[in-house]
Formats: sequence, structure tokens, C-alpha cells
Amino acid sequence: MIEMLRTELHCHNIFSNGHVGELEPPCDCNVTINEQLKKSLHSKLDVLFVTNHNTLDGFKQMVDYKNNHAKFSNLNVYPAEEITTDKEAHVLVYGLNEEIKPHQTIDEILDAAKSQDAVTIAPHPFSLIDALRDDSLKCDLFEVFNSSNIDIYSNKKAEIFAKDNNLITIAGSDSHIASTIGRCTNLIDSENNLDDILYAMKKGKISIEKMEYVKRSEVLEHIQYKIENSKEYIDQYVKEFYPKYLGLFNQMYKLYMLTRKSFIWDVAFKLAIFGLRRISYKINFEGYDPYAFRTRDIPTITKMIF
Repeated sequence: MIEMLRTELHCHNIFSNGHVGELEPPCDCNVTINEQLKKSLHSKLDVLFVTNHNTLDGFKQMVDYKNNHAKFSNLNVYPAEEITTDKEAHVLVYGLNEEIKPHQTIDEILDAAKSQDAVTIAPHPFSLIDALRDDSLKCDLFEVFNSSNIDIYSNKKAEIFAKDNNLITIAGSDSHIASTIGRCTNLIDSENNLDDILYAMKKGKISIEKMEYVKRSEVLEHIQYKIENSKEYIDQYVKEFYPKYLGLFNQMYKLYMLTRKSFIWDVAFKLAIFGLRRISYKINFEGYDPYAFRTRDIPTITKMIF
């Protein structure tokens, strides 16, 4: 029977860990399968796509767990993957039978998706570090709102771009902690099986039901998890990109571990958001080089803020 299926299209669980990429912390998400399913049930989802980074791990494990727990019987879980391109941008691919290798060109990834009759979505298309930007036009659908784009202007740019290009749009929770599962939901006009859902998505039989930003406390929770579990990565990253500041970073890390519940970090977060919003506005609306932020050059980034 055809119905409007409440769907989560962009979320992660612990199986994303270790797959995000060399330039990202290995610990990406602490959401267990049980937590993800329980929150999906609480959010009254009909459909959950697991979109872990550069892997299909987490999908089969979730299906097995779901099938052994009758309370999740009304929720259908389907495979997907968030794949990193050779330019460190991301693309979401739905309905895969086999993983698609990361670090290929966007065209190679899309060709691989097409060979599996999969559906593609451009996630966070105008974010600061992992966006497809104009290459988003090559995907089947377009994430016009990403809950984690708290710089705001990335989503505003995406909204304008979608209207100008008459794109099929969706909203993505981009969930990395349990409380944000179902933060954004979409309604798909389809029977609840994978083939019909993919067909409906391609034909635009999908609408945004809800789109809300992550809360500040949730962002801090995610950041805290990554920092506390990524000391080795942080050391290597700083040595490679900011060797002159290694001593400073080490002192800041020690200070953080001793005072992580302090209001100091709440203030630091607010200042960081101010800076990110300034940079995002300049990149997305004033014509600044969108790849300048990826240089990881502190003086360049600082100049963009002021």
C-alpha cells in the first residue's frame, strides 16, 4: 500500500568510526545500534537509511539486531553510504549492494552509483569543508537544509541555489549523537520497500516534513566525544599542519581535559560560531575562495573572520 513514509535520510552510528578519512578524527560517532533504533522508534520513523562514512558497515548489523527485537518491526532499515570524493567533498548514495570506494572523482562515484541503480544526494552542499558546491547539480537530489550547518549561511546559500536550479530537495539531520536522530524528516510517497522508495525519490515524490538545527549542547557533546577519543590524531594533525603551534595545542588539550565542564568552553564555542558565520558569509555570498578554509592556514582563516 502506498503511504507517506516518515524517513531519516542522513545519520551515522559507531560503524562510521575509523572510516571518515585521513584528515578527520577517527572517532566520528558514539551512537550504538540499540540507541539509534530506539530513537528512530521514538521519532515515529517508518524508514531509516544508515549513511556511515565510506562504509556499509552498520547496516547489516542493524538489520540483524532489529529482526531480533519485535518492537522495531514497523521500522524498515535500508543501506546507504556517505562517500568522500578525491576533493574531500561528500556525496550520499542510497540503495547500494556493494560499497563504493572513496577518494574517487565525483563523476566516478556517480557512475558507480548508477551501475547499482542507486540514488544520490548532495549533502551539506555549501558547507565550509566537505561540500560539492556546483557539482551538486550532478546528483539526483539536493540537501537544502542540514541540521549541523550551524553557520546558517551554508543553508541559506543552498536554499537559493535549489530554487534557482529547480532541484528536488530534502533535509538531513546529519546525526552523530542519539538525540539528533529524526531532527530532520522527509515524507516519501511510496510503498515501504527499497525499490519503490528509490523510484519515488528519483521522481521527486518526496517532501520535507521537519527541519531543525542541532542544539548547542548537542554540538558540544559531539565535539567532546571526538576530542576525548582522538588525542593521537590531534597530535599528528597539529604536527603536519601547525608544527609551530604544537606546544600551544598540547597545553590547550591539557587545559580542556582538566576543565571540560567549565563555562570557558561555552564561551570559546560562541566565539568559534561567530567566526564560522563570518567566514561562511564571505565564501557563500561575497565571492571568497570556497577552498580557502581548507588550507588550514591559521593566518588566512583569521583574516577571513575580520
